[in-house]
Amino acid sequence: AEQTAALNLPVDINAAKTNEIRSRDDVVILDVREDWEYAEGHVPGAVWIPLGELPTRLNDIPKDKTVVAVCRSGNRSSQATTFLRDQGFTNVHNMTGGMNDWQQAGFEVEK
Repeated sequence: AEQTAALNLPVDINAAKTNEIRSRDDVVILDVREDWEYAEGHVPGAVWIPLGELPTRLNDIPKDKTVVAVCRSGNRSSQATTFLRDQGFTNVHNMTGGMNDWQQAGFEVEK
């Protein structure tokens, strides 16, 4: 079954890889931008937790799924990935290039 297959992803993955895996039941896209940025358009189905709120919302992030952090350019999501891994989340990844790359590639955006 697809869901039980380990993805074995590197820490950093690009928009194309993220798009390929985003609809899996065992993958969560975590948008760490501010509310207005999220409202302007995000990866379909993304969970929204601003970077500043991560420390108080660790319980909202599943430890048993692959989490891909997303921001505008890949900077905040990289910080989020490092922070969550330091907190014991082993399966957290950073989408490089952020929504800039996502939209340039023409992938679906939800508002």
